Amino acid sequence: MNDASVKAVLGPTNTGKTHLAIERLCAHSSGAMGFPLRLLAREVYDRVVAIKGEKQVALITGEQRIEPPDARYLCCTVEAMPRSANERAFVALDEAQLASDRERGHVFTDRLLNARGREETMLLGSATLEPMVKALIPGVEVSERPRFSTLTHIGPRKLSRLPPRSAIVAFSAEQVYAVAEMLRRFRGGAGVVMGALSPETRNKQVELFQNGEVDYIVATDAIGMGLNLDINHVAFAGLSKFDGVRMRRLFPAEMAQIAGRAGRHQRDGTFGTLAGAGGKAGPAPEFTDEEVYAIEEHRFAPITKLFWREPEPGFDSLGVLIADLESPPEHEALRLAPEAIDLATLKRLADEPVAANVRGPGMVRRFWETCSLPDFRARGPDVHARFVARLWQDLSQGYIGADYVAARISELDNVSGDIDTLQGRIAAIRSWAYICQRPDWVLARDEMAARARGVEAKLSDALHARLTERFVNRRTAILMKSLGQDASMLPITLAEDGTLLVEDEALGKVEGFRFEVDPAANHADRKMLLAAAEKALPRILGEKAEKLAASDLADIELSRGAIRWNGQMLAKLQPRDGQVKPALEPSREVLLLPDNAKKALMDALDAWLDKTLEPLEPLRRMHIASANPEAGSQARALLLNLIAGHGFVTREKAGIEHLPKEMRPFLRKIGVTFGALDIFAPMLLKPAPRQLLSQLGIDRRPLQEAMLPVIPDAKKLPAGYRHAGSQAIRLDLAEKIFRAAHEARAKADKSRKFRLDLALPISIGLEEKNAERLLGQAGFRVQRAKPLAEGAFGPPRPDSWEWRPSRRKQERQQPARQQAPREGSAFAGLADLMKQG
Repeated sequence: MNDASVKAVLGPTNTGKTHLAIERLCAHSSGAMGFPLRLLAREVYDRVVAIKGEKQVALITGEQRIEPPDARYLCCTVEAMPRSANERAFVALDEAQLASDRERGHVFTDRLLNARGREETMLLGSATLEPMVKALIPGVEVSERPRFSTLTHIGPRKLSRLPPRSAIVAFSAEQVYAVAEMLRRFRGGAGVVMGALSPETRNKQVELFQNGEVDYIVATDAIGMGLNLDINHVAFAGLSKFDGVRMRRLFPAEMAQIAGRAGRHQRDGTFGTLAGAGGKAGPAPEFTDEEVYAIEEHRFAPITKLFWREPEPGFDSLGVLIADLESPPEHEALRLAPEAIDLATLKRLADEPVAANVRGPGMVRRFWETCSLPDFRARGPDVHARFVARLWQDLSQGYIGADYVAARISELDNVSGDIDTLQGRIAAIRSWAYICQRPDWVLARDEMAARARGVEAKLSDALHARLTERFVNRRTAILMKSLGQDASMLPITLAEDGTLLVEDEALGKVEGFRFEVDPAANHADRKMLLAAAEKALPRILGEKAEKLAASDLADIELSRGAIRWNGQMLAKLQPRDGQVKPALEPSREVLLLPDNAKKALMDALDAWLDKTLEPLEPLRRMHIASANPEAGSQARALLLNLIAGHGFVTREKAGIEHLPKEMRPFLRKIGVTFGALDIFAPMLLKPAPRQLLSQLGIDRRPLQEAMLPVIPDAKKLPAGYRHAGSQAIRLDLAEKIFRAAHEARAKADKSRKFRLDLALPISIGLEEKNAERLLGQAGFRVQRAKPLAEGAFGPPRPDSWEWRPSRRKQERQQPARQQAPREGSAFAGLADLMKQG
């Protein structure tokens, strides 16, 4: 131990001690620093990483380890600081005066006495530590640093008269919440900092204050250590606290540690008390003249004793271990530490059956490490001891099973609940994060540690959201002032992304013409937000509807029988008898629009629908012709079958047995094709009309969007196709193949047999066998040519074809009986109709 190289840098807050230590750390080839809080360790870790790089710096806390293989600099919590830190060139201990703390003091005393760097050791702390340092470390070099700014007492202030950038310090969670609620009501809200918060939550609450979103922060005495904030004034809501044993008044040094948060660098700060904070507990607290003098002049009674406990006890047996931990110190400047939670747990479990098999130094050491698990949940020694006992059941056998750890972590992965519930879950997950960081406790250690950190981060985010929602509600404050005003006076606007804002605070989201209240709002605020929004929504939605009506309607689409805008229904399509164009039934949101805006939007949608339905013109003409009574019953029946088939129908179902031949030219004029097997409108077999019929909800059969010529066969064919073996072919192309076959048959003179080239169906995409099957549906039969005789040479003989329609087909294809047209009959009327159409 080289005490000659130990430097003690002592002084009040805001003296730059930590900054100096970081400079010295980075000036050495290696080093380690111990901090009282993992929050502080993380803050300094980030600063050193910015200087030295990620690969050179490690972070070691009870719940987190970032350890690059070649790390030369360590940032640790004091409890997690490894003994190997002494191998480094520089070692520093921050807030060393905590060696006088009842619960953790013995750990700081051990580091103060034993943590040494090869080249330099630095102890940082309050000036009250000086006598102890000199008594325990011979040859120590002590230097005092003056505060950069002054602290001034300004007496009591009411909450409503606190200056901006103030911190209010209370000493119970109930008092913190009560003060924060009042600030929310009168001053727009406050950040909240308590020891029970996770470091992540604490950082985010501090960020609210640092960014100026709130002008006040309410905290417990946790604010007194390590939080570097831009605070101008510290107001004490109380001057007494429970120290784990009794209620007592703060010592002047403790008051100064908290008050010293006011003022940073060269900017002076003030402190005082919160007037009217006494409540039922009695009169408001006030500093004595002696306390004010001590705080302003930084003069405090020196520390006279440091707590100590044997840092290297024997592990021969549990009895030896307990005896060593309870043995008194030899130095007069030290006194035995009060029984901490780890020792209390050890003594409690040592007499129980769970410890019956703890034998030998290795097992005793492992048992002590298990009892040393911090009581993050702070639920008392009995509950903590039971938790440790359960862990020991597994650790005594080797490892805690990964499945068991994963299940416990999963149970805590729940972000619902109030502030207290989330704080309890964070405390519990911190226990598991600590357990998972132990090198020999958990199988799949890295994976389980990552899971625990992930859950803690989620819970911290949720807790921050709850705290902000409860204690920072600028939106509600604005609305409470504005709800009585005329609607036109409310500063409500619609952002580009559809967020409805009141003075840049979100009320909710407008999707299309539907308003949804901000889902983050609590139940009590939802009615207020909705009432505020409803005052401005008619104007805002009316303007939005008029803007949409005047646009090119590029984002409008037909889908599932409705006109939709970015997925939201504007109008439902109601089919009308005898018409292709459906009626438009406005959605509920559109019906609630102002009359002028609603009419403009519906007129625009109607015009858009007219243009969109142009590909269905052949179907519209069929509707017109079918409604004309002079078209004749046979033609009307055929047209109605075509309309029902949405543009096509098989000859078997068409009902054309009695259709006079004279009617066919007129039907062809409106786009009807009479094929060998189907009657159809070719224009309705194109992609655009088929897609429209599907979007309108008229044709619910499968859709082939591109209407490809040939597709694989399916049990349920898309509209407009005919089976052809293992393939299916579009009706108009099938008819083209049938027509080519009949032309080949006609050229064969009087011979029944003819030759048929399958180049056309193959070029369309049909396989040869499937082309033969398709032709077979129309009565064409192939006869295979005989192969050449053995030994004969020459090209193979071509197959021959003949047309042998079934008797039923021949009967159906007989022309209908000639009927003498009546004067002024359907033909004349239909001709006039075609001229009109």
